[in-house]
Amino acid sequence: MVFMKNPVKGKVKTRLAKSIGNEKALQIYKMLLHYTGNIVAQLKNCDKAIFYSDFIDKNDMWDKDFYQKYVQDGSDLGERMKNAFAFEFQNKYEKVLIIGTDCHELKTEMLQKAFETLDNNDVVIGPAIDGGYYLLGMKSLHKELFENIPWSTENVLLDSINILKKLQLKYHLLPALSDIDTEDNIGELGKIQIKK
Repeated sequence: MVFMKNPVKGKVKTRLAKSIGNEKALQIYKMLLHYTGNIVAQLKNCDKAIFYSDFIDKNDMWDKDFYQKYVQDGSDLGERMKNAFAFEFQNKYEKVLIIGTDCHELKTEMLQKAFETLDNNDVVIGPAIDGGYYLLGMKSLHKELFENIPWSTENVLLDSINILKKLQLKYHLLPALSDIDTEDNIGELGKIQIKK
């Protein structure tokens, strides 16, 4: 599952936009979308679903012949992710991964590794350096991972791990990667000419 925001100026990369403006933030978000699309397209032996924030764009980069398309359902990020996982497990999938579109360091091989890791673990998490995560994978729904979490804070990962320990679930952590949320962590995308 790819969780994405519809690429609308002023509604994406809002933290980044505070320093570089809405137009440049939208450009960077579109680059991240295309990057995510490229790595997901190379994944083998799995179905792929796009979950849009607001509406399904029938004519965007995600070809309907290769991607299932849905709209996220819920009042906050946790509820939307929980509902998406529940929906996919109801569709009889045995392993489900969710990623966002903010991680320019994520590679196809890491996604494949995450699926393989679930052979011997209940949960797999890709930690983000900012304290959140860029990937979450499960073999069945553990709704506690989506409840009472302070989303978009530096404690998301730590709180999630504490829940996993409390539930006595076996989990695996992938390498920590950077999300692109502020001008400081644009990283490789910093080669773009950004005019203040």
